Amino acid sequence: MSAGGAADRRRARLAAARLYLVLPSAPPGADPSEHEKRLGKITRAAVAGGVDIVQLREKDRSDAELLELATDLALVCEGLGALFVVNDSPQLARAAGADGVHVGQDDMPVEDVRAIIGREMLIGLSTHARAEIDAVQAHAGDGSPLVDYIGVGPVHETPTKPGRPAVGAELVAYASTHARVPFFAIGGLDSRNLDEVLAAGATRAVILRAIAGADDPERAARELHAQLDAAAPPAMS
Repeated sequence: MSAGGAADRRRARLAAARLYLVLPSAPPGADPSEHEKRLGKITRAAVAGGVDIVQLREKDRSDAELLELATDLALVCEGLGALFVVNDSPQLARAAGADGVHVGQDDMPVEDVRAIIGREMLIGLSTHARAEIDAVQAHAGDGSPLVDYIGVGPVHETPTKPGRPAVGAELVAYASTHARVPFFAIGGLDSRNLDEVLAAGATRAVILRAIAGADDPERAARELHAQLDAAAPPAMS
C-alpha cells in the first residue's frame, strides 16, 4: 500500500474510532517476558470487545526492549484491525511500524514529530486547558497534516498522572464546541462516570484501568463501547 493510501486508511479509522485503550506500564520488578504476554492478552481481549486504538506507554525499558515490544504489539493490532500508537517517541513509533505517536505538551513539538514520522502516520496530543485546545492545528502552513487528534483531561485525578489536577467535564464541553480535530476524553473514566463526559459532548474516550485491570477485559470493553454507542448522535441519512 502506498504512503498516501496508508495515511487515508489510518485517518478514516481514526475518524470512526470511539474507544481507546492505554496499556498498563510494567510494575517495578515485573518479568519483561511475562509483562509482554500480559499486554498481548489484554490487547487481544480488548480489541475483541471493541477497542479501536491501543497505546503502549512504557517508561522504564531499554530502547531495544521497547522496540521489540512495540513491534510485536503493532503486528498484533494490525492483525486484529486496531490502530496502534506509541507514547512519546516518534523514532520508536516509526521503527516499530506503529500507526502513530502520542505526545504531551512538554514533549517534542508536534512540528518536529511530524518531520520525523512523515505525513502518513498519526499524531495525538494531550491537552489540559482551553488555550491548549485552541492552539491545536490540524494542518501546517503548507497544508500538510499536523495534529490528528487530542486527548482532553484528565477529567478525574488518576494515579497514572500524579500531580496533574483534574479538569472536570467542563473542559470536555469546551472541546466539544472548539476542538478542530477529533478528541478523546481521558482521565479516570469507567462505566460509572463515562456518561458525565458523554453528556458534556464527548463521543470518544480513553480508558485505562477499567479495561486493562478488569477480570474480563473483553467484556469491559464491550460494555464501555455500548455506552459510547448509546450516546452517539443519530447518523445522517
